Amino acid sequence: MNSEPILEVRHLNVWYRPSGVLCRGRQQVLHDVSFDLYRGEILGLVGESGSGKSTLARAILGMLPDCEGEIIHHSKRPQMVFQDPASAMNPSRTVEWILSEPLRIYGKYDAAEVRRRVAEIMKLVGLPPECSKMYPSELSGGQRQRVCIGTALIQKPGLIIADEPVSALDVTIQAQILELIARLRREYGLSYLFISHDLNVVYEICDRCLVMHQGRIVEQGPVEELYDHPKEDYTKALLAAAE
Repeated sequence: MNSEPILEVRHLNVWYRPSGVLCRGRQQVLHDVSFDLYRGEILGLVGESGSGKSTLARAILGMLPDCEGEIIHHSKRPQMVFQDPASAMNPSRTVEWILSEPLRIYGKYDAAEVRRRVAEIMKLVGLPPECSKMYPSELSGGQRQRVCIGTALIQKPGLIIADEPVSALDVTIQAQILELIARLRREYGLSYLFISHDLNVVYEICDRCLVMHQGRIVEQGPVEELYDHPKEDYTKALLAAAE
């Protein structure tokens, strides 16, 4: 990890407009959020369900229209890895088709180059060649998550936003996916915003951590420092619940 930011977020505020005929106005869901994410860093983002973690991810990806503040990217557009890999994949398409879709949409590659890139990515994320002709329903949970990571990587981003990427997996497969994430950081200098409700996982893999509560960053710092010497009562409560 170096001191050069790959992402800067400054004074970010986000509002939602409630749906329904009788609903008026808008509700603020993120409040003055500011932080940096550095090249080669795995930055954790923790908080209870509904604290604003996924909203922050969507804002960084440019998916929310009602935002105020600055989101400054110093790399290609970040890619997303979702909690439930099955829901992120087209069940009627093969792994080869799913992995190659971003190249067809965003790139200008001939068929031979697409096949080469797909084979390269499958090897990188630990998928055997025979998986290329398989459908999502024929894969294990860990294999499906590897496909999702590969789909994000095939566009060669500098930053990946991983939203609860291992919470739907059993403990053994969790460890394998976490090791893959760490290896990709070591070998390719990838940066991650790692969103999780599991503080033990965050402690294992992240360099620094942001604590989010009711749409605000209430504490941030190096993981070991934050876990050993939390300053905010909310952080202390989260850590106590994780014991």
